[in-house]
Amino acid sequence: MNTSFGESLRGVLAGPHVRRIIALRAARVCALLVMATSLTACTATRLAYNQAHNATYWWLDSHVDFNNGQSTPVRGDINAFFQWHRANELPVYAGLLQRWQTLASQDMTGEQVCAEFDVIRTRLDRAADASVQPMARLALQLDAAQLERLRNRQAKSNAEFEDDFLQASSDKRVDKRFDRALSRSEMLYGSLSTAQKELVRNNIKASPFDPQRTQAERLRRQADLLQTVKEAQAAPETAAERVRGHIARISQSPTPGYKTYSDELVRQGCAQFAQLHNSTTPEQRANAVRVLKGYEDDLRVLSAGR
Repeated sequence: MNTSFGESLRGVLAGPHVRRIIALRAARVCALLVMATSLTACTATRLAYNQAHNATYWWLDSHVDFNNGQSTPVRGDINAFFQWHRANELPVYAGLLQRWQTLASQDMTGEQVCAEFDVIRTRLDRAADASVQPMARLALQLDAAQLERLRNRQAKSNAEFEDDFLQASSDKRVDKRFDRALSRSEMLYGSLSTAQKELVRNNIKASPFDPQRTQAERLRRQADLLQTVKEAQAAPETAAERVRGHIARISQSPTPGYKTYSDELVRQGCAQFAQLHNSTTPEQRANAVRVLKGYEDDLRVLSAGR
């Protein structure tokens, strides 16, 4: 887990369960795949979202260990965020899912997929903006012990990433990414054929994903987070501005060349998703439409407050 205010936002959007409802990291996924294949079954999705405020609180608490004086205001901010998100964002996602049902029934280009991804990115930016004030308030409350706990969680996350992507052999890295991609794809389309599985594996091998470069960016964001908290606490009147700047540096890294790398990951991810989609049978596309329809119905129920 790459802990930062931006990723903490994804914690606000997403406790361990709900984060699968809305978005994954921009550098690795395309919009249709994010929404369509990362949702769980409808009943589970409703249950998860209705409990998201609690899941989000405990997710954040696991990183900093809130004290008694912090718990109530943090819960209040989380509850207010989800009330806003339920009323303003879920209807938009439901509309997207409705449109994606039409897209799923026909061939698509990588450009079309990336256009949908850009819509999701815009919605995440909107949610990020809604999180600035509560995250600024949280930054001002963290003490030295809580920041040390956060550093320890960052170190644990970094060790896990190294085990998965830096220490493992090339074949094992491909296998891990393939298993995840296959699971997401089959959640949408049903079982893939042998040829389709081979296509997924070959696309993973051809991906420009660079674990060392990705880890370096994770470390930069983590250091940026700690520096943001330090600067906010030194000048509390600037806290919101500091948080907004941190979020902006997640959206567009200041590291030379990283944006080009990230954009290429997205472009290739969109093209590869379109390639797999265009290989699907009428039965697989019909399955995708049913899945998307179920998610649409689910979000409409949730947006109505149920």
